[in-house]
Amino acid sequence: MSEPSSPALPADWPADFVFKNGKIVTVDARDTIAQAIAIAGDRILAVGPDAAMAAHIATGTHVTDLAGRCVVPGLTDGHAHMDREGLRAVFPSLGPVRSIRDIQDRIAELARGRRPGEWIVTMPIGEPPFYFGVPECLAERRWPVRQELDAAAPGNPVYIRAIWGYWRGTAPIVSCANTAALRHAGVGRDTISPVPALTIEKDANGDPTGVFVEDEMQPVAEMLWFREATRFTHEDRRRALAASMRAYHAAGTTGIYEGHGVADEVLRVYREARREGSLTIRSALAFSADWSAADETQLGEFVAGLRREAASGDAWLKMDGLYVHLGRSEADDARARAAPYTGWAGFNAAHGLPRERAKELLLQCARQDVRAAAIAGGGGLGMLDLFEEVDREIPLKGRRWVLSHVNVISPRDVERIARLGLVLTTHTNAYLGKALGATAARLPRERHGDIVPMRSLREAGITVSLATDNVPVSLWHPVAQTVMRRDPRTQAAVAPEQALSRMEALRCATANGAYLTFDEAERGTLEPGKLADLAVLSGDPLTAAEERLSAISAVMTMTGGRAVHGAPEILDSVK
Repeated sequence: MSEPSSPALPADWPADFVFKNGKIVTVDARDTIAQAIAIAGDRILAVGPDAAMAAHIATGTHVTDLAGRCVVPGLTDGHAHMDREGLRAVFPSLGPVRSIRDIQDRIAELARGRRPGEWIVTMPIGEPPFYFGVPECLAERRWPVRQELDAAAPGNPVYIRAIWGYWRGTAPIVSCANTAALRHAGVGRDTISPVPALTIEKDANGDPTGVFVEDEMQPVAEMLWFREATRFTHEDRRRALAASMRAYHAAGTTGIYEGHGVADEVLRVYREARREGSLTIRSALAFSADWSAADETQLGEFVAGLRREAASGDAWLKMDGLYVHLGRSEADDARARAAPYTGWAGFNAAHGLPRERAKELLLQCARQDVRAAAIAGGGGLGMLDLFEEVDREIPLKGRRWVLSHVNVISPRDVERIARLGLVLTTHTNAYLGKALGATAARLPRERHGDIVPMRSLREAGITVSLATDNVPVSLWHPVAQTVMRRDPRTQAAVAPEQALSRMEALRCATANGAYLTFDEAERGTLEPGKLADLAVLSGDPLTAAEERLSAISAVMTMTGGRAVHGAPEILDSVK
């Protein structure tokens, strides 16, 4: 059928798709729930009762009986790191190993398919996606040393990479190498760690055991000594982006915001996907700069270039500002030696600036109307302090600058955020999930309500978008965490007065995400004239048992009127 050229269509315009007998949760201003929805081209044609859809059914209209299933607007992940997900499959998994012998057997199996001297690089030891309980999950309760890896693959260099630490959310992260890998890397008994956070374990003779222990969340050893063997190629990233989109679509996600910024090597892959027409998630990307030579950079010219880039964006891909970071550690500088390669990060290690230089950059962003995005830090909310200083010179209200990963926020901080008109993205997978009990334990009980205070933020009029940070990829985990606020280990509720209703949490994952990317007029709710970005769900987020909320998935996901996960016809057979 022909695609409408405008949202304004006649009342009897024929639909390409009609979904009826369902629960259409529109997330509009009135929280309307309807029975049916009609789609023409890439737009929503009508929403209402089943009977009203008759006017839009013609020859060629695909009519699907939802059998009561729930339909919601496509979700927007406010801090996605989407490109990482598909990278997990680039290197082979060790599988569910339970002993060092199991690891040796798996390495030996991989060696049988390798030429002598060819590298064997694997994913980390432990169970994905979080890699909890390592090395305690092994019978020996220790890491394999180089001689044990030598025995498994005597003719090959072997490297078991460390986790990306944010998967588990706790340090240390550990990688393991055999003798040949150490030799290739030039790591011997006289090698000194370049940063205090990285320990090269040594045996009684002073020789490296092959075990690298890092009190960091991002690997240093890999980026310094093993980056050629562990490198994600451009083609790896191309294939991984396609796999990543499939994973996010399977949860009902149709849009992302990359507020931590993307480096050139990731941006290139997004641009290629857009040119080829294979980008199926609406992607708004902040840029990650490499400030290795920051003193030589003309900040005004740099920001002007970003402004020009932003002007060339479209509904599928747009540059949406600049990630700004305060300071840089020794470990950051060590990782930056691999630039322009960024490894798992996807952003530049040398993205930090001294405070005064960062302020100068933010002032340039404000003057040239380029949005700034930052992660709350600096001993609490250091970037909020800096935003406030910029606001005294150039008002920020209405610019929708972004503050990500908010955790403990005082009532005064809430007032400051509201006054500046900032948009927040959360990291509830960490702060209302893995780290909730630990955070609550270090705070007096009367301050538990300051931990990601969603109710207070909402009542202050602050727009908050839910986000996964890719740990894991489904936004239904943040929805559940925001509604339940339970320590996952003890199931104890923590400041339940700060919980949101299910509809409010759903709004944070849909309408608020569209607002985050300046797209609220086009998507985020299911209303006539808006883009047909939606998800048909496996469960009803408004009525499902609390313990089932995080398990919700998409039976079918549609972006711009096109099925990108599942297909309309499969819904007829899933009842």
